[in-house]
Amino acid sequence: MNQPVKETKVQKKAKVESYDIAKSDETLHLAVDLAKFIKENRLYQNIQGKEYVNVEGWQYAGSRLGILPVVEHVVNISTDEEIKYQAKVNLLDLRSQQIVGAGFAICSNKEQGKKYYQEFAIASMAQTRAIGKAYRNILAWVIRAAGYEPTPSEEMDYGGNETAAKPAVPTEKKATMKSATATPAPATAEITEEQNASVRYASAKQKEEIIRLLNNPTITRQEKTKMLLNINRFDEERAAQAIEKLKKVIEDREDGQSAAA
Repeated sequence: MNQPVKETKVQKKAKVESYDIAKSDETLHLAVDLAKFIKENRLYQNIQGKEYVNVEGWQYAGSRLGILPVVEHVVNISTDEEIKYQAKVNLLDLRSQQIVGAGFAICSNKEQGKKYYQEFAIASMAQTRAIGKAYRNILAWVIRAAGYEPTPSEEMDYGGNETAAKPAVPTEKKATMKSATATPAPATAEITEEQNASVRYASAKQKEEIIRLLNNPTITRQEKTKMLLNINRFDEERAAQAIEKLKKVIEDREDGQSAAA
């Protein structure tokens, strides 16, 4: 008697897991889900009174449609005076195994707020922008339906998008206004560069361990998605904390399941 009910629940759950971009009713449901997810996880930036979704939000929308980004290339086009990278990203439809979109993007240390960025950060931002651009080309209307501006926030040219760059701009202004005490500006810039250089991002081994733990059946899909969206931002300490937390959560939930049985 209970078997048909269980099957119905499984079928309903499977329908919610992913959407088909070719079916308008499903993508409208995705827009509602997307609006809630972006708001709850603050995956947007408010720029001049308008809300622009971060690339993580675009990736979430793509993943719900089975469309994932594949980096084709990141090319160094720097000169002696400028650090500059160009990236191209293709979008792969996991259902058909076909490329369904692409995006190009460039990032330079000549941009506002990026004067003191290290080379790896410039290359990384070019790749991030290319991912957002690729998704924008095919999913802009879905983001618009979710109530946000149809442009990735990383494409917007405004000060304050990158928190690491914030000290650089006001420091330079103070140096111009107070020429007699201009020495604090380069000192602050040196500190900013040292801080950037001292960041030790999570190792490949740590990321592999996090992904292995996330695949445990006791971890929910939402928990897994949220952590995967942020995994590339983890430093070594935060990654280690995430691993310990996941282990404890899994242990507690498995013990709870054993007690219930």
